[in-house]
Amino acid sequence: MSKILADKLADMIILEPKEYKAFCEIDRKLFVPDGFKYKAYDISAIPLKEDSTISSPLTVAKMTHYLNLENVDSILEIGCGSGYQAAILSKIVRRVFTVDRLCNLIKIAKDRFKKLALYNINVKCDDGRLGWKTFALYDRILLSAYIDNIENNLLNQIKEGGFILAPIKNQDKQIITKFYKNGKKEEIEECEFVPIKKGIEK
Repeated sequence: MSKILADKLADMIILEPKEYKAFCEIDRKLFVPDGFKYKAYDISAIPLKEDSTISSPLTVAKMTHYLNLENVDSILEIGCGSGYQAAILSKIVRRVFTVDRLCNLIKIAKDRFKKLALYNINVKCDDGRLGWKTFALYDRILLSAYIDNIENNLLNQIKEGGFILAPIKNQDKQIITKFYKNGKKEEIEECEFVPIKKGIEK
């Protein structure tokens, strides 16, 4: 079924060979709450707890593609959620770091990664707006929730030549945007994500 989903996605957007392979290898059904297993291979978002969602696989595919992961070694994801995006990334880059403010979601995601033997994913419960300074600098930082603006503490955690990919709230729209270390930014397309929130919830 994962290959069927990967084929659906490849018909909708361009997927590099490594990206397509990752979607074939990671079964989205394993990341979906029990009551929604029947929707695991649909092109739709699925609710989690506390207003979090598991993004549409099309959104995950787009964000993965926009990260330009060729020769990328390390990536920080802010907004782990179910862990599906991090699992996809783990098949493409050597080291994945993922943070979420909801500790119960982090625990479930950790268990999933362990069962799938995805040992290159590092997981932490924390306020994602702070990043994860211990393992910086990163080649890429991905926000899986929208934010109003990118602060310097995140820009300071990316390497020269790297960028942050984030949904940014711009008046009444959200726009997927690349933010580079040198201050340049590149708007890509409109999107719809849940908001990033402050603090930690045990």
